Amino acid sequence: MSAAEESSHILSGLTNQMSDKDPQETAEWIESFDGLVEERGTERAEYIMRQLLQRAGTKSVGVPMVTTTDYVNTIPVDQEPEYPGDEELERRYRNYLRWNAAMIVQRAQREGVGVGGHISSYAGLATIYEVGLNHFFRGQDHPGGGDQVFFQGHSSPGNYARAFLEGRLTEEELDGFRQEKSKAPQALPSYPHPRMLKDFWQFPTVSMGLGPINAIHQAQFNRYLHNRGIKDTSDQQVWAFLGDGEMDEPESRGALHIAANDKLDNLNFVVNCNLQRLDGPVRGNGKIVQELEAYFRGAGWNVIKVLWGREWDQLLDQDNEGELVRIMNETLDGDYQTYKAESGGFVRDHFFGRSSVTKEMVADMTDDEIWGLKRGGHDYNKVYAAYQAAMEYKGKPTVILAQTIKGYGLGPHFEGKNSTHQMKKLTVEDVKLFRDRHRIPITDEQIEADPYNVPYYHPGPDAPEIKYMMERRQKLGGFLPERRTDYDKIPMPPEATYKHARKGTGKQQAATTMAFVRLLKDLMRDKNIGNRIVPIIPDEARTFGMDSFFPTAKIYNPKGQNYLSVDRELMLSYKESTSGQLYHVGINEAGATSAMTAVGTSYSTHGELMIPVYIFYSMFGFQRTGDAFWAAGDQLARGFVIGATAGRTTLAGEGTQHMDGHSPILAGTNPAVKHYDPAFSFEIAHIVRQGLEDMYGEHDRGDDVRNVMYYLTVYNEPIIHPNEPEDLDVEGLLKGIYRYSQASADVTGPKVQLMGSGVSVPWVIDAAKVLAEEWNVAADVWSVTSWNELRRDAVAAEREAMENAEGKARVPYLTQKMAETEGPVVATTDYATLVPDQIRPFVPNDFATLGADEFGFADTRAAARRYFLIDTHSMVVKALQMLEKDGKVTEGTAAEAYRKYRIDDVNAGTTGNAGGDS
Repeated sequence: MSAAEESSHILSGLTNQMSDKDPQETAEWIESFDGLVEERGTERAEYIMRQLLQRAGTKSVGVPMVTTTDYVNTIPVDQEPEYPGDEELERRYRNYLRWNAAMIVQRAQREGVGVGGHISSYAGLATIYEVGLNHFFRGQDHPGGGDQVFFQGHSSPGNYARAFLEGRLTEEELDGFRQEKSKAPQALPSYPHPRMLKDFWQFPTVSMGLGPINAIHQAQFNRYLHNRGIKDTSDQQVWAFLGDGEMDEPESRGALHIAANDKLDNLNFVVNCNLQRLDGPVRGNGKIVQELEAYFRGAGWNVIKVLWGREWDQLLDQDNEGELVRIMNETLDGDYQTYKAESGGFVRDHFFGRSSVTKEMVADMTDDEIWGLKRGGHDYNKVYAAYQAAMEYKGKPTVILAQTIKGYGLGPHFEGKNSTHQMKKLTVEDVKLFRDRHRIPITDEQIEADPYNVPYYHPGPDAPEIKYMMERRQKLGGFLPERRTDYDKIPMPPEATYKHARKGTGKQQAATTMAFVRLLKDLMRDKNIGNRIVPIIPDEARTFGMDSFFPTAKIYNPKGQNYLSVDRELMLSYKESTSGQLYHVGINEAGATSAMTAVGTSYSTHGELMIPVYIFYSMFGFQRTGDAFWAAGDQLARGFVIGATAGRTTLAGEGTQHMDGHSPILAGTNPAVKHYDPAFSFEIAHIVRQGLEDMYGEHDRGDDVRNVMYYLTVYNEPIIHPNEPEDLDVEGLLKGIYRYSQASADVTGPKVQLMGSGVSVPWVIDAAKVLAEEWNVAADVWSVTSWNELRRDAVAAEREAMENAEGKARVPYLTQKMAETEGPVVATTDYATLVPDQIRPFVPNDFATLGADEFGFADTRAAARRYFLIDTHSMVVKALQMLEKDGKVTEGTAAEAYRKYRIDDVNAGTTGNAGGDS
């Protein structure tokens, strides 16, 4: 099969299936069109073609959708704007940037360090960065508010190199690359990590795929802020730099329709098409640029291809027979990669030599001249034209597909090689060749003295090129990347806001999900923070009882509601509005987590304090989008994350895939997440109040307190919520554990401590009652609001003791609470045993855990809880068994209870209520 046939599926093929019945007439039409282009230019020709296509439709002439165009630049030469910059000065310091970026990685390989880094990534995209930084990307001091730029993760040495020339980073800091603790405070993280370099990076992007989806939702959130009247973002653009290999990630492509549907013309993707992944070609047997062009155009995006530098313009102008374009179309990516890893002579023979016409085109060119035919992503004229066109395009997001060479300028050992991503070191000869090509004034002696200590280069702040660079950034509104945290503080709600939540429900039953939603409604009425709350829902608002928000808060839609709603006569009808408050993202947890990140970092990206409340099926949160939550933590997001319908047995009708028995464990692995598992509405009230104070209140307890996400697991099982106890241990509740009730003094038998969290606390209360009334056992009831926070405190105490070996060790809070208690501990939850087992080492009492460790299944709650042996009577039997072991009750008591309650019979279970299912 020929290369043309192999790649035909990604060419437009407008006439492939048709025969030409009158070649002479066809030639006349083509000649006429060529004359139009020559006489009136490409812009006029494009208009005529669009008119003809439109006319063809009205006459029922079949015209196939053109999803791909020829493998040439989208913007014709005659439509390219004049480049406004000083090409010589820009080229000069672009060379310094490439040099310093490479030396950052090279010096990080010195003996005893060897921490790695990526030399080739920035080398290949320096031009597409620099054109933007010199002429387009606006800093936060710009009158329009500044742009948000998602820089490619692996290219971080280039960002550091620019900050060095700008005077923002020192040589000592560059030498601390990837040595964040050993070189602190003169150190730099490997990639864009805002949590690790808080004044520099805005967006974490190196977990590939998260940058694209986060950029889409950042652009959408910018419009949300504008449409709700919170901030004028009309002059702000979002730019996302991505790799063509990165576009394989589902998150890279999965939300493209959102950007198109919302007409986010404030969003620009720049795909660095070096045709390589980390190990080899992206589409060795195909053409990734053509594939992406079709994909983006089909998704409703404006597509601009920047494939060839200006050196190709004359050759393409001579291509009257279309032979050069034909070869460009048919050449596979694997071959394009090989050409740049070989020589000009190789390109002459294997590319131009494929046709006598194209071979003749370059007959008078030297091999060096052929080798100098640049790819479009390395030509600042072509890149500038693309950026200008993207800025001017209205009604659609834009993607720029810029063809580059990975390792560009690093020499033959690096350029285009499959292994270039993993190559960390330059040889002495590589360094010399690189120096010569970029005209860096470093001597052979300096290089040879120590190849891993080759100097950085800075011509001094008064050099004309540095002055020019600084003037450009000043005109564009300041440095990029740069992270700020300047925002107006907002008063927190008064205590009265929480009074209903702290009262309980009387005789009425309500699930904790509903208790939270009722509190949220009260908070949204607060005059200070109410309009700053952003409920984010992946299409389950009705499940969570949030349909009551529809008529008043309304659902955000930039187009409003232009249809006649089917439920318009109902009290809780579906209401969409351009100024709606509810962020309803559809069935899309990945998008919702990205939206939560954008909202939760608005205090930094926009200087506007916004409060995300992301509510979802708990099973589909940290399990499905854990990487995105990690990135949110890295970006220092703040807000509430609500895992609703939590537990392995509460959503009993749904079955295996919906039943969450482990999200607290997954959440506990994220240092930025504080998990709470409240049982009653008053617990929710105190936790939410504290969360608002921690994340958004005025205090001096530090960024570690502010930059967190509060994760609450709530349930769909209706229960009666008690009034808040008068002597409630609020400190214990917030730290993770408090004693809900003590055994009556009338119970004279042995003592036991019963623990539960969330939905299991009512079972624990029932178990204490059964133990007292039927077995004369005195049981205290403990509500564990956070197993995770108790463990964190205890582990921190152990570390403190190790760091302060000569001082008195701090006793963990949990250990203090349990020190005066008597009897064994039995803990039960609606989660896997791992959840309460976290605290086992820090409890001085004998400790037993009951948990739901298997897959969930569909059944009644009572049957499921009896199957897992986590219910009321299972607790009773376990407590009696532990007391029997200690000789506190008569031998055989536990076996008697086991038979009495028919523990081995799932149909004998009685724990839990019906109702509340989704």
